[in-house]
Amino acid sequence: MIIRKILYFLYISLFRFTPEIYRPYAIITPRLRKLLVEGFLNKCGNDVRVKRNADVSMFIELGNNSELGTNCIIQSNTKIGDYVIMGPGVQIYTKNHGYQDLDIPIALQEIIDENVIIGDDVWIGANVVITPGVKIGNHVIIAAGGVVTKNIPDFAIVGGVPAKVIKYRTDAKN
Repeated sequence: MIIRKILYFLYISLFRFTPEIYRPYAIITPRLRKLLVEGFLNKCGNDVRVKRNADVSMFIELGNNSELGTNCIIQSNTKIGDYVIMGPGVQIYTKNHGYQDLDIPIALQEIIDENVIIGDDVWIGANVVITPGVKIGNHVIIAAGGVVTKNIPDFAIVGGVPAKVIKYRTDAKN
């Protein structure tokens, strides 16, 4: 665990903001970012990509051929499947404030932690927000700017605030 913490510290303090691979001066820093993240995640698949300024917890699982998007925020207890791609600015939250007790200010109530699970072959558009406790099925597309507050079934294309099913990828072409 101490090595994981050291790798996490190095990533957060030195390598998180290094340039992307498409920059001519970014020779090795994207690879170093990837190696550090692979070393501190709970579980990390093969051939993953870690984009610039990915703010990620140590306690996530990342599947094969998936990526952590540019400027993303991913809190602990998130499981990301295989072949998941993210646009920039994706935010995945697993923590929320309790608010049920009306005699206690919300700021003083307990923090509630609920896992987020993202299936395989999912495309998460730019600036999507995923709230605690959500399960996203396989083969899903989430339109840019969507706020996902409920579970999403397999093959759904969703968008909006809150995100709703627009159609399914399995629908016949018109």
